Amino acid sequence: MSKIVAYCGNICNDCPVLIATMANDMEMKRNLAKEYSKEDYVLNPEDINCYGCTITDKNQLFKFCMECEIRLCGLGREVENCGHCNDYPCDKLNKPFEMSAKSKETLDQINKDLKHSCNT
Repeated sequence: MSKIVAYCGNICNDCPVLIATMANDMEMKRNLAKEYSKEDYVLNPEDINCYGCTITDKNQLFKFCMECEIRLCGLGREVENCGHCNDYPCDKLNKPFEMSAKSKETLDQINKDLKHSCNT
C-alpha cells in the first residue's frame, strides 16, 4: 500500500486504526475502542474502521476522522492534504503539530516541494 498522508500530516499507514482495519483484527479493534473512548465519547469496536482520512466513504472512515475540523476543511478546499493548501500553515494545525513534530515535517516538505515545482 502506498503512503497515505492525512490532512494534518499524520501518516495514516502508521495509525493503529488503519492497521487494525487492514488486518481485520477484532481484538485490536476492541482494545483501541477502549483506549480511545472517553466518558463523553464512547467508541465501539465497529467504530474502529478506517482506510485513511482522505477516504470520503463514511463506512470506511474512523468516527473521529469524520468529525475532524482539519479533514473537513481540507475536503472543502479540495486539497490532497494541508501541505497543498494556499493558506498553509494555519492555526487549525497548531494542536496536531504540538502532538507530532513529524506531522509538521511531512507537511512542510510537501509544501516546500510544491512551491519548488511551481518555481521551476
